[in-house]
Amino acid sequence: MNIFGQALAGFLTGVLASMGLGGGFILVVWLTLFMNTDQRTAQGINVLFFLPIAFTALIMHLKNGLINKNLVKKLLFGGVVGAAIGTLGAQLVANELLRKLFALFLIGFGLREMFSAKNAKHTESENPERSAE
Repeated sequence: MNIFGQALAGFLTGVLASMGLGGGFILVVWLTLFMNTDQRTAQGINVLFFLPIAFTALIMHLKNGLINKNLVKKLLFGGVVGAAIGTLGAQLVANELLRKLFALFLIGFGLREMFSAKNAKHTESENPERSAE
């Protein structure tokens, strides 16, 4: 793939990731299918790619009052512990199995999104920090 295609893939995944729409999924799939990158390396690249995007998006979301800081405090410790355990676990699993587990996760997540009866409509009352502005 040429440099333009790579830059375009990076741009599109960056846009989706900063919107919270799963740009990382797309980047990992793109790296493994089109760039012949092994699953473990693709996941590492995705994490490194995500850090500056997440930082930029965080600043903008904070500025716009879109972050529930109390919820973040409740979730942060578990997220950090989960990330450490997941990273260690990924090192213990063979690359082929890791690819299959990732595929199953994507399929399961996609099916849940397609068939969920959950109403995705958000109101101002759901984000008390935004309402207070």
